[in-house]
Amino acid sequence: MAVATLASNHHVLCFSSSNLRTRASPWLPSRGTILKLQKRAGLSSLVICSSSASQPREANAETAESCVNIGLQLFSKGRVKEALEQFETALTLNPNTMESQAALYNKACCHAYRGEGKKAADCLRLALREYNLKFGTILNDPDLASFRALPEFKELQEEARLGGEDIGYSFRRDLKLISEVQAPFRGVRRFFSVAFSAAAGISLLFTVPRLIRAIQGGEGAPDLVETAQNVAINIGGIIFLVAVFLWDNKKEEEQLAQISRDETLSRLPLRLSTNRVVELVQLRDTVRPVILAGDKETVALAIQKAERFRTELLRRGVLLVPIIWGEGREPKVDKKGFGGSQIAAASLPSIGEDFEKRAQSITAKSRLKSEVRFKAQVVSPAEWERWIKDQQKSEGVIPGEDVYIILRLDGRVRRSGKGMPDWQQILKELPPMEALLSKLER
Repeated sequence: MAVATLASNHHVLCFSSSNLRTRASPWLPSRGTILKLQKRAGLSSLVICSSSASQPREANAETAESCVNIGLQLFSKGRVKEALEQFETALTLNPNTMESQAALYNKACCHAYRGEGKKAADCLRLALREYNLKFGTILNDPDLASFRALPEFKELQEEARLGGEDIGYSFRRDLKLISEVQAPFRGVRRFFSVAFSAAAGISLLFTVPRLIRAIQGGEGAPDLVETAQNVAINIGGIIFLVAVFLWDNKKEEEQLAQISRDETLSRLPLRLSTNRVVELVQLRDTVRPVILAGDKETVALAIQKAERFRTELLRRGVLLVPIIWGEGREPKVDKKGFGGSQIAAASLPSIGEDFEKRAQSITAKSRLKSEVRFKAQVVSPAEWERWIKDQQKSEGVIPGEDVYIILRLDGRVRRSGKGMPDWQQILKELPPMEALLSKLER
């Protein structure tokens, strides 16, 4: 949720979010700014201070900034309807780009709180298209957790992945950067495919007239067989190279879709045995989550069988994540966190620069390792269920079938299968945490 305040003689906008990343902060104005991270009441606040002073305003004058401020204060008190009115008023008071972005984003949070998915999606779509909102902000903010469990979010995410004038290209650009790292030679193949196709096409332009002359015959006509072979080679080369280019495009789209799903997966919340709520990304390099999705009886039986190999599975960093189909069909909308209580929301991690450092620190890792046990409880099961069904569709499995998904230490999907896993086979497949192969997997 964003927060804005105005200081005397200075244009100061403070945007607060428990799940904002500074590396892709959507709150940066176009002119020179100073970015500073603060902590207030357990929430990370991005304070953006303009380097230029603005003209003094009347104390009681209603501005877009003041309306955003008032709206956020009302939202924090649970007065969502009144907060929504303030954000709508802010949009009518000639706001600048940053103020418009803040008003639209927080208006979307209000709609998400009220369960109005279409209205929330419309606000976010406008902010993405017109005001440079980063899609990562939508993925990370716990105030939009209920929205991420709705079909409207899936549509918005798919639009952002494909890119375009209606949604912007920033999210797709970020995905393509990750894709290039994972497949560094795809660009080289594309370059040579285009270059050789062009060369074959130019050669074909000169060879076809020769073929016509060879067919007509006469004095000085080229050899028909040789010319026909050259034409066939050129046509075959063009067909092959175009097919390679199209295949690369198809694989890239599949990879972008998988990266998008991996990003969504990394932000899904879990409750550890100590009642602490963490995102899956915080457990990277620490555990190998094994997701068990099915009906209650099937999942319970799989966990019971896993208990027989508990010691060896723990040596391999296995963390069971049971998901019962249907538990997330009617998600409860709560003001804070992923549908949990305010106490649970307070334990949610912040996704600012400070969180990145904290998540990478030895102290935080040690604390997480001590809290991780054999089994974790999912928070916001609707989000988990939607992600699993998307993964099933991508692998040609009927959504809703009983499946298991094993993740790597780096958070990516290792493998999956129908039904429940064979624990003895998993023990053979997964190396112990202290083994060299586990270190290479991180």
